[in-house]
Amino acid sequence: MAVLFFAVSACSKHSGFKKTDDGLYYKFHVKGDDTATLKTGMVLTLSLKYSVNDSVLFNSATSPEPFMLPLSEQTYKGDIYAALAMMKPGDSASFITSADSFFLKTIRMPQLPDSTYKGKEIFFDVKLISAKTQEQMEKEKQAKMMEFKAKEDADLAAYLKTNNITTTPLASGLYFTETKKGNGQKPKTGDIARFHFKVTDITGKVFFSSFDQGEPMRWENGKEFDNAGATEALTLMSKGSKATAIVPSNLAFGEQGRGQMVAPYSTLLYEFEMLDFMTKAQFEKEQEAEKKKAEETKTKAKEGEQGLLQKYLKDNKVTVSPTATGLYYIEKTKGTGVNPVKGKTVKVHYTGMLLDGTKFDSSVDRKQPFEFVIGEGQVIKGWDEGIAMMKKGGKARLIIPSSIAYGENGRMPTIPPSATLVFDVELLEIK
Repeated sequence: MAVLFFAVSACSKHSGFKKTDDGLYYKFHVKGDDTATLKTGMVLTLSLKYSVNDSVLFNSATSPEPFMLPLSEQTYKGDIYAALAMMKPGDSASFITSADSFFLKTIRMPQLPDSTYKGKEIFFDVKLISAKTQEQMEKEKQAKMMEFKAKEDADLAAYLKTNNITTTPLASGLYFTETKKGNGQKPKTGDIARFHFKVTDITGKVFFSSFDQGEPMRWENGKEFDNAGATEALTLMSKGSKATAIVPSNLAFGEQGRGQMVAPYSTLLYEFEMLDFMTKAQFEKEQEAEKKKAEETKTKAKEGEQGLLQKYLKDNKVTVSPTATGLYYIEKTKGTGVNPVKGKTVKVHYTGMLLDGTKFDSSVDRKQPFEFVIGEGQVIKGWDEGIAMMKKGGKARLIIPSSIAYGENGRMPTIPPSATLVFDVELLEIK
């Protein structure tokens, strides 16, 4: 699709804007020198911000990653795609179109996210950084991958030299060094191994360490663990042995990497300690015993929850009556204004504790308020109910039984089964 041409007129409704016959208001702030013609399917790199009712709904500047968007056909006359099609790389402009149509036709939402948007206009501020075809994007990607691969080879060679590693790689390309000998007996196919491991890149960036977490890993010999290189290293170990493994990307996560954690073409370093292993039958018997113990713990916790709650209420001189769900709401500071209703976003500070006073979480300690939408199931039921009883600036203590918190299972390791929770909360903002 070539750049669209519109009949335009001066606009008195929005000062400084012009209007196309399709009803799109536009104003260019900067015109770039690029003469590229935009076509449907091109990938646009943008700086984009849009707002309704003077409230900013999206701002790409808050993301560390560049905002990219394929140029599509119009979803309605005068939509954001028509606006983008008027631009060239280097241009900066503002556009105004229908908020209703944007949400219902372009984004295809089943309904408006806020009833106050009905009949309103949505304002876009756009800077078009670049526009590239899919073929150009693929060519650039391949060139980038070649750079990553060349860098990996150079970095690995430098690492081996700096650390005086003279180990000859195995046929697969894995560098394996046993730093402590085990008892010689290796796990058979089907055996369940219990081990600790740590994985980093060659710069020392730690991705995971079971040593730090204190909980060993399990692996069934014959199945893959993490990747091909790590699996091969485990098969070479025996009970009690320790080893290091240098795993080039072709044995790890290759040109894809692993999400935002492991970059493409990353060599990984593993430290292993093989604790022990058992037959699958022995493992299943152990698991059954652990399951039985966990069920007994859950039953005991469920039976004891009411007794612990009543003791807490008595010890802390709580005299308020619970709501129909069992929530105890204790107002500490009265807020002002209206209560937040379903669909409203709230910003809160909180500290969460068990009945014995153990603190398991706190936005105050992190110095980062928590936001969620009331009534959308984004938080436990006790929070949806309790925060809805507050007003801006208010502070309260919520005593939340497990039935409207995390239930019989809890949320291990921080919240035990059938745990009544205590939250000190402050409602900072409603929007």
